[in-house]
Amino acid sequence: MADTLNATHEPPWQLVHGRVSTKTGLSSREAARRLQVYGPNELPAAAGRHWLRSLSRQFTHPLALLLWVAAALAAVSKSLVLAAAIVGVIILNAVLAFVQEQHAARAVEALSAYLPQRTWVLRGGRRTQVLSRELVPGDVLFVEEGDRIPADARLVRGSLEVDMSALTGESNPVERAAGHVGSAERSIDSPVLVFSGTTCVAGSATAIVYGTGSHTELGRIAALSRKVRTDMSPLERQVRRVAWLISGVAIAVGVLFLPLGLLAGLTLNAALLFAIGLLVANVPEGLLPTITLALAAGARSLARQGAVVKRLSSVETLGSVATICTDKTGTLTQNRMQVVDVAAADDDHALLGAAARCTTATLGANQTGDPTEIALLEYAALNGISVDVATRDSQRHKLFRFEPQLMRMSTLDRVNGRLALHVKGAPERIMPLCELDVAQRALWEHRVDEMAERGLRVLAIATRDMTGENPDADRDTAEQQLAFLGLIGILDPPRPEVSAAVRQCHTAGIRVHVVTGDNGRTASEIARRIGIGAHRVVDGVELDRMSEPQLDELLTSGEEIIFSRVLPEAKLRIADALHHLGTVVAMTGDGVNDAPALRRADIGVAMGRSGTDVAREAATMVITDDNFATITAGIREGRRVFANIRKFVLYIFAHAVPEVVPFMVFALSGGGIPLPLTVLQILAIDLGTETLPALALGREPAEPGLMHQPPRRQSENVITRQILWRGWGLMGLLSAALVMAAFFAVLLDSGWHLGDTIRDGTPLHRAYLQATSMSFAAIVACQVGTAFASRTTWASLRSVGLTTNRFLLGGIAFELTFAAMVVYWPPLQYIFGTAALDGWMLLMLVPMPLAVWGADELYRWWSRSRDQRTRQLEANDPAGPRVVTHTVDCAQRNRTGARHGELSHRAARLAR
Repeated sequence: MADTLNATHEPPWQLVHGRVSTKTGLSSREAARRLQVYGPNELPAAAGRHWLRSLSRQFTHPLALLLWVAAALAAVSKSLVLAAAIVGVIILNAVLAFVQEQHAARAVEALSAYLPQRTWVLRGGRRTQVLSRELVPGDVLFVEEGDRIPADARLVRGSLEVDMSALTGESNPVERAAGHVGSAERSIDSPVLVFSGTTCVAGSATAIVYGTGSHTELGRIAALSRKVRTDMSPLERQVRRVAWLISGVAIAVGVLFLPLGLLAGLTLNAALLFAIGLLVANVPEGLLPTITLALAAGARSLARQGAVVKRLSSVETLGSVATICTDKTGTLTQNRMQVVDVAAADDDHALLGAAARCTTATLGANQTGDPTEIALLEYAALNGISVDVATRDSQRHKLFRFEPQLMRMSTLDRVNGRLALHVKGAPERIMPLCELDVAQRALWEHRVDEMAERGLRVLAIATRDMTGENPDADRDTAEQQLAFLGLIGILDPPRPEVSAAVRQCHTAGIRVHVVTGDNGRTASEIARRIGIGAHRVVDGVELDRMSEPQLDELLTSGEEIIFSRVLPEAKLRIADALHHLGTVVAMTGDGVNDAPALRRADIGVAMGRSGTDVAREAATMVITDDNFATITAGIREGRRVFANIRKFVLYIFAHAVPEVVPFMVFALSGGGIPLPLTVLQILAIDLGTETLPALALGREPAEPGLMHQPPRRQSENVITRQILWRGWGLMGLLSAALVMAAFFAVLLDSGWHLGDTIRDGTPLHRAYLQATSMSFAAIVACQVGTAFASRTTWASLRSVGLTTNRFLLGGIAFELTFAAMVVYWPPLQYIFGTAALDGWMLLMLVPMPLAVWGADELYRWWSRSRDQRTRQLEANDPAGPRVVTHTVDCAQRNRTGARHGELSHRAARLAR
């Protein structure tokens, strides 16, 4: 190797920036000048976020605007305390959402943690330690085992084994050595380059720095992370649609019915009161806090299961995941190399003893070294061959380190008074050095192929008795005429619980792709073991050659695919392609290289234990146990949360009708029928009796069959035709009829006739107060039935259990207590214009909850029976069952899943 290097005509990744002496390094003066030119060896900080603008957006969100309208209406109704309470809810929700947003991606800032504080360099002919931020291109860098590499550099002396999993995702260390020709198409594949953020696990070398700060491979990935934008989650888009729909309906009804009231003969004040009442009745004041708290409860539930979400909306997004792109190492596997197969030529003891001695790794609390060597030591100890590291090293006469070009290492050890050479390495490099005849070699080569086909990393072990020979013989002389001891197959084993999680994903219609930096054969074997039906392996080079239409076609083929040897751009490209295809995708990762893809995916899932800070900051969810099964649990939780949001929407929609109908009766009668419900009583319902049961529906346990349904499409609305029919058409109209019947029953019992005055001071005034109180109480009674009916979408209430949601029982108890106080407590009677009800009136209320719940229960029973008959007809069709495409009606899919789950639930109970 020449003492000076001038790389100005070499490829960009080998640029050394002028003449550099490997004997003296840069002078302090030159290093200071270059520091001025190239800047410090650190990544640029992310641009500051406009926190004021972010906070202001929380006050102008459509749901927040609805609450502003509700507050204004409360103020118009002269309920200033209530208006102030609504404003307080707006502020609370805005602050909560703002705090969540501030936890968004800080990937660029986190990358700086991967630069060590100090490193050894050659400056002015002296070995000296400098701050890593002061490294400059051209510095002569010393790298030794255990060092974190602080900059991109080219090796000029020595060889290393480098853990590049943070950049490439590959679990096995790679070899880098000086003297190779750096002719690789990609810099990351060059055998002479090392990169910032990676770790030296073995060897020592001298290198010339050619890239620092943002000009490193790490800096390039940081730039990718900064450029990637994140879209709104499906729930955020859906909530906006629901908010605009509800606000549009509320405003339209209020505006259109104002002139109707005037035409009906109302005074201007009465018509204005009528319009305000309609607006208040249609505005669900508790919608935003209920959704937020439902998501927060889901986030807490996920945290208890080992998954931490950084945005509340991510909880729901999990429920719509249709594709999971998962890393292999540490997620599907245990992130621990393990010996799984041993084939000894003669004696297992000799084979394992030689393999254990031919190592430099250590075990114990301060375990260090190559994961493969650690696996060899652990397996030897498990089989009674305990190799004390201190004794091993003291008996070692010579070490021939692993060299990439030779693909083997050797140790010369003095054991029991004899000198023995122990060799391990790639079978194709070891067996030619062994004394094997043609038949034996063919037999062992076949065994190597068989183990490799199973995805194992195969090591060949050999030995040579050198007692009486020259112990200082060179490597070429020593590594000859070896005695072949056998083969050892090593694998990072799959997690035992992953197979069940993958099966659950398949049952739920979720496709699982493996995206890894490891080789395809190993990934394919892991996929086979855990049940991923991946028959297609696409390596990074093949993926790079694919056009966008070809990639889209591959991803829509219906196959589960293994993408192997992928780089950051490839993972980002896969996430982009799936996003373009309208697929909600969860992308897992743990390394620096995963950050851009984690940010681009709908759900970026980072590993909490083995993951880097970069990945954790870029992700929307962090799995604390690094377990794929936790992702499946998260999807189940996300589906449950979204289903509960729909249940809440159904619950409040069902109450809109009985709140609106009294005002329509009042207007259409031209004031001849007194107003059956006052504005303040509506507000007492919406912000008093309705709130806690609605919040409790957000804590509803998963409905049977939840994970037997296919993923929800992004185009699928929160509000469906089924919700509108059940809320407005079935429970809403029935509740309205019961409310009006109760109102008229009280009025008619008092002797009221159409057109009679009910003003204060008239004989019928107290009867009118009782009648409006009866309307209020009837709505509350119907709410109880609606709450129980809303607990399930298609299954029966019996299948989920009457008392399984204790929060709902508590909410209903509060609802009834609050309603009783409004009706019977004099201070609240004065505020809300109510009067105490007689005994017969209370008896009239008792069957109302059963009537509302019973009607919906019959409807769900009829729906399940109809679906069962349809399936039976299709099964008996001579033409065979009809093919159901992906565009099958969502309601049909939900019914089928719920029915399947309910039957399974019943069978399980019978079995118990």
